Amino acid sequence: MRLSLPQAADSAPEVDHLLWALLAISAAVLALVFFLLFLYVVRYRATSGLDRGEVNEKTWRLEAAWTGATLAVFFGLFVWGADLYLRLSQAPPDALKIYVIAKQWMWKVEHDGGQREINALHVPVGTPIELVMTSEDVIHDLSIPAFRIKHDVLPDRYESLWFKAREPGTYHLFCTQFCGLDHSRMTGEVVVLKPPEYARWLAQNGAAGGLEEQGRALFVHFGCGGCHGVTPGTESTVRAPPLAGLYGSPVPLTDGTLVRADERYLHDSIVAPEREVVAGYAPIMPSYAGQIGEEDILKLVSYIETLSPERPP
Repeated sequence: MRLSLPQAADSAPEVDHLLWALLAISAAVLALVFFLLFLYVVRYRATSGLDRGEVNEKTWRLEAAWTGATLAVFFGLFVWGADLYLRLSQAPPDALKIYVIAKQWMWKVEHDGGQREINALHVPVGTPIELVMTSEDVIHDLSIPAFRIKHDVLPDRYESLWFKAREPGTYHLFCTQFCGLDHSRMTGEVVVLKPPEYARWLAQNGAAGGLEEQGRALFVHFGCGGCHGVTPGTESTVRAPPLAGLYGSPVPLTDGTLVRADERYLHDSIVAPEREVVAGYAPIMPSYAGQIGEEDILKLVSYIETLSPERPP
């Protein structure tokens, strides 16, 4: 019987080392405290005959050394953990994006090629994977114990999480945030495949058009180009910021701040455009909250990401 989880992602060993270091140091401090307690209980027992009267000298040097040493050790653990957290929260530029939508009580997964899954996630081994996640209803939490990763999935927001699987196999996926009566049934599996097998799976589960193509159809359907598109000779009538080359660029706002046009910004610009108004434009865009589902918003965001000055809407 296996008593430990497999270390199935590149980050798993370091996470385990950090936890073991924290446990070992905490156990050492606890052992020292109990040892001193036991020592003084025995040494200064009622029948010992030792004088327990006035203290002859102060012990501030010992107390300062003890406090400083424990502070330094635990601060070192904090720095280690903060560094690991930052590295796990910033996906590599070449990471493969996969979109995850949580809903009571299932995980809906969409790949760039249009492949869809329910309560399953197929990924290639040895490739950085970035999960772009949101919820359609309440707060959920995606956890893959074998990868040592977990992250809250929030409604009306995009959260991201990344990993790189190191071993082919099938691993459990859980929701670890109580989200309703059937919370315990909100489980799934992560299937890690070798690159040729993953390519074969993508081909066998291909959809009619990828996310980009489906997003373009929605862009046309909702008439987004009427304000955001630019046709020759109509530049003076544009009432909204152009989208070509927007993704990844800094955006100046009316309050004087700058934001980066990432997935979160694009999502919020669709469902809550009044939050961050672009400098030089009037806040006239209506909110599409409740009119466009999270799955369709993902498709629109995916399409907007592909737009460039050479390829406008």
